[in-house]
Amino acid sequence: MQKTRKVTIQDIADALGISRNTVSKAINNTDGIAEATRDKILQKAVEMGYKQFSYVTSVAAVARQQEEVLEEQDTVGEIALFTTFYLPNSHFGSMMLDKFHLEISQIGFTMSIHRVTDDDIRNLRFPKTFNAETVKGILCLELFDYNYSKMLCSSGIPLLLVDGPSRFGGLKLDCDMLLMDNLSEVFGFTNRMISRGLTRIGFIGDFMHCQSFYERYMAFMTAMMMAGVPVDQNFVLTPPVGDDDAFANALESLNDYPDVFICANDFIAIDAMQILFQRNRSLMKKIRFFGFDDSHESRIFYPSLSTVHIHSQSMAYSAVQLLISRMKSPNMESRTVYVATDVVLRDSTEF
Repeated sequence: MQKTRKVTIQDIADALGISRNTVSKAINNTDGIAEATRDKILQKAVEMGYKQFSYVTSVAAVARQQEEVLEEQDTVGEIALFTTFYLPNSHFGSMMLDKFHLEISQIGFTMSIHRVTDDDIRNLRFPKTFNAETVKGILCLELFDYNYSKMLCSSGIPLLLVDGPSRFGGLKLDCDMLLMDNLSEVFGFTNRMISRGLTRIGFIGDFMHCQSFYERYMAFMTAMMMAGVPVDQNFVLTPPVGDDDAFANALESLNDYPDVFICANDFIAIDAMQILFQRNRSLMKKIRFFGFDDSHESRIFYPSLSTVHIHSQSMAYSAVQLLISRMKSPNMESRTVYVATDVVLRDSTEF
């Protein structure tokens, strides 16, 4: 029996009359190519049966689910986005939502946006703009209150949390959650620094703020423990998110500094760099900073920030899959799904 030859990236490039490099960028979800070109390449890859990359497989899965939903028009309706603040363009969630909205609109769904206020959270109530009778599912972004999330879980409406409340202390929620891989790259980066002899490593970020922050903190702590390197608790700073005074005081109270600060996200890293470098410019060549998110600011700040890239498009495809499948099978077990991330090394650590 003759063995079927696997479709390669070069085959796809030849079929479309474009370069192998362009096809590789599209399949690996790399920046630098037009969205229309990326979609054309992925569609051709699916048509030709390319199976060597999970990103394309997920595209095919979404396409099949889209066809199923179109055949069941009674499931098409409104998806509500719940968020505690309006996301800036540089936030990974903003880029993810663009693709998520495009995908659900192609299968007949609309999306409404509802800001959850502090009063809503305290009183465990839906936003005043929300009408449960018209909504088929809820997508939550930047919503990290445990009791409020638990209330949403009990509402009976299909729910997906993109990130969510910290599970510190064993707290769990009976709902689907979508996360980026917070562990692999932080763990690997910590080991990279230790292998260079940089063992005085600290962490900045409130690990109680959300599950992602907690996992990034745990990746740092686990890497240090497994390498047999003690953690200096003076270098572990956990001021509450949003408390600028506590954040500044925590940094300004330091009398000694680590070789490296691993930060819960890019914005924390950039704020910390600004405070410390304004205090003492010589610290620019003494303290290395590592963030998370690969925000626009991380690329233009000086020195450019080493960070972890989140694949927003893959997050969007996964969100569509999770929410639609939950609508179709509301009684299945709750799921937590992770999307791969990539380390990006820049000037803030490479000296």
